[in-house]
Amino acid sequence: MRRLLALRREGKLTTGQVRSAADVLGVRERAVWRWLAAAERDEAAVRAPGERAAYPGRFTVTDEVRALLGLWKGNVVAVHRELTARAARGEGESPPSIPTLHRAIRRDLTLGERAGLAGGERAARRHDVFLARPRGWRNQVWETDHMQVPVLVDVDGKPRRPWITWFTDCATNAITGIAVTPVHPSRESVLAALRSAVLRDEPYGPFGGLPEKVRVDRGKDFLSRTVTAAFDLLDVTVEDLPAYTPHLKGTVEGLNRAVEPMLLAALPGYARQPRPGKRPSRPKDEVLLGFEDFTARLLDWTQWWNTEHRPEPLRGQTPLEAWQDDPTPLRDVPAADLWTFTLEDAGTRTLTTRGIRFRRRDYVGAWMTGQAGIRVRVRFMPHHDHRIEVYHAATGRYLGPADLADQATEEQVSAVRRARAARARRLKRDLEASQRERYAAATRAEPPRRLGALTGVQADAELARSADAGLSQLALPDVVPPAAPPADWRTPASLAALTTPTRSAPCPSGRDSTATAPDSPEGRAARPTTKEDGDAS
Repeated sequence: MRRLLALRREGKLTTGQVRSAADVLGVRERAVWRWLAAAERDEAAVRAPGERAAYPGRFTVTDEVRALLGLWKGNVVAVHRELTARAARGEGESPPSIPTLHRAIRRDLTLGERAGLAGGERAARRHDVFLARPRGWRNQVWETDHMQVPVLVDVDGKPRRPWITWFTDCATNAITGIAVTPVHPSRESVLAALRSAVLRDEPYGPFGGLPEKVRVDRGKDFLSRTVTAAFDLLDVTVEDLPAYTPHLKGTVEGLNRAVEPMLLAALPGYARQPRPGKRPSRPKDEVLLGFEDFTARLLDWTQWWNTEHRPEPLRGQTPLEAWQDDPTPLRDVPAADLWTFTLEDAGTRTLTTRGIRFRRRDYVGAWMTGQAGIRVRVRFMPHHDHRIEVYHAATGRYLGPADLADQATEEQVSAVRRARAARARRLKRDLEASQRERYAAATRAEPPRRLGALTGVQADAELARSADAGLSQLALPDVVPPAAPPADWRTPASLAALTTPTRSAPCPSGRDSTATAPDSPEGRAARPTTKEDGDAS
């Protein structure tokens, strides 16, 4: 606009130049001429072409309007109605018309502010500008995250949505490690993915080695004591990002968004697939993938991503080519040491003739023959309670694994799980039945009326059952009050109130009723001194 204004003042502005400027700005030609005329009258119009000049008394968005916009989720008509109602009650001035209110909101609030007042912080974040970090070098920074896939997978006959835990290198966009869990992940999933990310042997290579830093969110699995101890032993810095800041780990978040349209949407059991009919239910004849098949397909896609896919930030290179072109040296860890570092420490134990006692169960191994009596250190993989790893307590030398003694068979474990599931379903039904209440539908303002009538016999029977259950739980030995002590004993009033006054306790054998009271001075003098008395004195 400044250039056009200068040409107009010099008399060199042509219609073609104005028409070209209108095409660039996306407005009509006469609008550009109008803006130029306004700019000749006021230089401030050059900075904001087309914006109306401010004048005294023009309506502006106040804090009250902002609060009402947040209350009514950005509904301008509802805000206008509320302002009108307040003005009628004498609580403020009459608001302008709805079109004027719309123009003021568009003028005084940014797109991000309007989206935030209507949809919250996440909606406002879509209009923010984020800076891009420098790409850096390989293994400078990794990012990790959990992701629940929107695909139903057959896991032991039940449809479940697995979870993916993966590590990605920020410099090359390579997926360095991955672990798939049928149910909700834990610290064991993080450790398994970390091992696959660090190792560079087959089938994990060539990506791997130790990174300098790992960015994690505030997930309790990534910040658990076992995972943080493993990172400390591997000399890896953990950067804990603030809450609700996914843009600070954009590499792994972009991977989470990319895997769905590139792989998951084409798999059987995709949960977000549009389906015909009124309800988006899954077809009954749909055959789900098994967990093993799903994991195989995901690993194949990971291989394709690393070796064939060309992400836009890499400018035509694949992650493998970008990794190989980077001359940064790698820090490797032997597989045996890495396995030790990523195990949870359970302290020291004594190896007995029954094996090693861990969590009230015995673990045995063939290497234990002739070793009973030594002190050992126990390490284990979280939630893998069928086996532990044993090390010498003094030297740290690896002795061998130990398996659970008298381990139940698969048939027994399946029967126990079925019994637990049946009990859980029964308890759930009972709980829902006890909490289910019905109320009468109201067509006018009145107190709620609870429905459900009982006969007097039914009420008495249910109360009797609950009373019997309560007494059975309270049947403790101290429910019956103790007998009263002999009359010549000095008993505190607080204890005498808890005894039965109608019956006296029998005197100990060898003593008569006139025996010296133990709390009297004579009784204390006559009582022999014990070790406890000497310690107390």
